[in-house]
Amino acid sequence: MTLFSKIYNGEIPSEIIYEDEYVFAINDISPIAPIHVLVIPKEEIATINDVNPTNEHLLGKIVLAAKHIAAEKGLSERGYRLVFNCNADAGQSIFHIHCHLIGGKQLNWGA
Repeated sequence: MTLFSKIYNGEIPSEIIYEDEYVFAINDISPIAPIHVLVIPKEEIATINDVNPTNEHLLGKIVLAAKHIAAEKGLSERGYRLVFNCNADAGQSIFHIHCHLIGGKQLNWGA
C-alpha cells in the first residue's frame, strides 16, 4: 500500500480537498507555488509506464479533477501547470501516479 493509499484510507492524516468516485486531491506538503495540489487516482498505479487500456480512463479523470480544482482556486484565466513525473530521474518519489497542479504565480519552465 502506498503513502497516498494510506492517506486516502485515513491511516495517515491529511486534508482531502477534492474527491470523486475515481480520484482525490490533497495539498502538496512541499509546495513550489502558492497553489500546489496533488491529484491522485484511488487505484494504485506505480508509474505512467504502468497505465494500460483497462485504467487509461483515470488519466482523463485526473485532468478533469485538476481543471475543476484550478477553477475553484481562481486559476483558470491566469493559468496553471499540470505535471506528471515518471520514475526517479523525473522526480517521482511516491510510486502511485499523481498529477501536480501548480499555480498562483507566474511560472517559468522548472517552476
